[in-house]
Amino acid sequence: MAEPEIAQKAPYPVEVEAEKNYFWCACGRSKNQPFCDGSHKGTGLAPVKYTADKTGKVFFCGCKSSAKSPLCDGSHNRL
Repeated sequence: MAEPEIAQKAPYPVEVEAEKNYFWCACGRSKNQPFCDGSHKGTGLAPVKYTADKTGKVFFCGCKSSAKSPLCDGSHNRL
């Protein structure tokens, strides 16, 4: 399995809609960050499904190191 690439060393603020599904890019290769575009194929990595519990802003991990993926936990501050 390949290691994820750091897409950016900051979270991605995204307005989400309640009960909508989002597929977070776990590999860091997507051109549609922070969401999956299928670039993970062949890496052994897979996108992470996120279902918004309410409408509002969330911060998706950009460094691909969060222990709370797909959301940011501040791990980018240690890179």
